[in-house]
Amino acid sequence: MRGQDMETRSCGVRNTWTLTQITWTRIPWTRILWTLLLASVSPPGGTASWVSLGVSFLGSPERPSCSAPPLSPRQRDLCRKQPLVMPSVQEGARLAVSECQSQFRHERWNCSVRKEPPVFGREMTSGSKETAFLQAVLAAALVHAVTRACSQGNMTECGCDARLRGGGALQGDVSLQGGGSPQGGGSPQEGWHWGGCSDHIQYGIWFSRRFIDGTVRNTTSVRGGFTLSSAYIHNSEAGRQSIVRTMSTHCRCHGVSGSCAVKTCWKTVAPFERVGVYLKERYERSVQVSDRSKKKSRRKEQRRPPVDAQQLVFINKSPNYVLRLRQLRPAVLRARLQHAPGETRAAL
Repeated sequence: MRGQDMETRSCGVRNTWTLTQITWTRIPWTRILWTLLLASVSPPGGTASWVSLGVSFLGSPERPSCSAPPLSPRQRDLCRKQPLVMPSVQEGARLAVSECQSQFRHERWNCSVRKEPPVFGREMTSGSKETAFLQAVLAAALVHAVTRACSQGNMTECGCDARLRGGGALQGDVSLQGGGSPQGGGSPQEGWHWGGCSDHIQYGIWFSRRFIDGTVRNTTSVRGGFTLSSAYIHNSEAGRQSIVRTMSTHCRCHGVSGSCAVKTCWKTVAPFERVGVYLKERYERSVQVSDRSKKKSRRKEQRRPPVDAQQLVFINKSPNYVLRLRQLRPAVLRARLQHAPGETRAAL
């Protein structure tokens, strides 16, 4: 009413000031404060809003640009320097969402996505087992998508793995911790040599770190507990290493009448479904760690053995998903029960 009185008694600049004042009084301040609070406690990468690029019902663009809203300022800057990588970012998001939903399709939490960001809701920042899996599968999917794009010649920044050339003995996987070189040595006389196009996984891992982790260092202390940030980086790195650990070596025989006198071998990343199975096993054996910010928890953590680099870690227990399911609409709950295996139906 006061604004209306001022409007009838004044005009011009005064009227503009009145309208501006009325507009600001309608802003939902609680929403703004809640957003600022989430930003202050979220780990690096936050709610991973870039994942919405891979969700079709959110209107993901066919050709995402560097100015796409889901990207953070740092991610936009990286995108402008390497614009050809954006289709791989979108493919990585699609892979992560699809594989997460496939692995958890019969679970109480089925990796459902929201129609508005953050795509995974509170699970992305709660510090639970589900958070650990999401962090790992997102980092792994981005490595996988970028690596495949390199091998297919879709990017100018990378191609095949030029290190795997010439003869050598097949001795396990390529070690990428600290940028190491591939295992193996020898000569072509041993009956085989590297050839073809081995997947350039080093570039995929490098880009995933830059895009997701940014410049944040892994501050994990194996005997001093974790924070949400260090757990985030630990799980992301475990996800990237899952691509390394599931790589396979393929060989092709050469010789007269199929004698296979010489083999040409190359390394490829596994289908992402296999990576998903690997990460689901790590999820089921994930380790709860103490919050380093709490003194009592820090003392308790010092008595525990160190956490392996391939293990997924979580800080907070998972919420009661059974209670959440019972709060669903009856039609939704019936659909979940109909497609669930017997042991899951009994649990529900």
